[in-house]
Amino acid sequence: MPLEHLAVVMPAYNEADGLPGFLHEIVEQVTPLATRVSLVVVDDRSTDQTASVLRSLENELGGLVVVRAQANRGHGPTALAAYRAGLALQPDALVHVDGDGQFLGTDFPRLVRALELPGVDVVHGVRQHRTDPWFRRVLTGCVGFLVFLAVGRRIPDVNTPLRAYRPAAIAQLLQLVSDDALVPHVHFSLAERRLGFTVRYVKVESIPRRGATAAGTMWGEAHTVPKLPPRRLREFSAQAIAEVWRESLRPGRGRP
Repeated sequence: MPLEHLAVVMPAYNEADGLPGFLHEIVEQVTPLATRVSLVVVDDRSTDQTASVLRSLENELGGLVVVRAQANRGHGPTALAAYRAGLALQPDALVHVDGDGQFLGTDFPRLVRALELPGVDVVHGVRQHRTDPWFRRVLTGCVGFLVFLAVGRRIPDVNTPLRAYRPAAIAQLLQLVSDDALVPHVHFSLAERRLGFTVRYVKVESIPRRGATAAGTMWGEAHTVPKLPPRRLREFSAQAIAEVWRESLRPGRGRP
């Protein structure tokens, strides 16, 4: 039986090239899954044509809700804003995905169907065959190992941005994370374990970032992927690791 209302939420920054195709692909795949589908895109004050592209897509895609951030705040706060905007629509299920389009629309139904299984609170899309630069994969692995040492159990792809939630579950998680969190999905993964949520893991394909700028936004406006971690990413990584320790891993913190 289809869901009554499914919300897909997405933070976006400078994704004008890839967004149209990605959003159409998502809509094509999830429309059969629910009587009503809402798409919520929070534009983090993009400096390219993302805002105008989204305005044009509002005429093409029914259920598209565009939120223009008041200021550029980065991925973590924008993702949290997208979750909150989607939750305010009162859906029966909510899916989060990043606006860079590094997933296939065909994997979305598998996530939603896994969420519909009895008792499931959360579904994580575990990325396979990642094409990100080696240092991003190493960073994910290091964070995952740190989490393993802290909780005594491995959490697959601890920071994956492709997730499906029951509204009650994501509402509870949002209360535990500050609005300016850099890596909310790491905090979510840890809180899900502590709160005893039933989490399902679904393998999904990871593809290169859509659009003309293959390097992504973490390393600025470069049009080629750097061979070594750029300074901006190194600084972000240090801040993120400190945040995870301070907010979720330090003894006595992050407890429900």
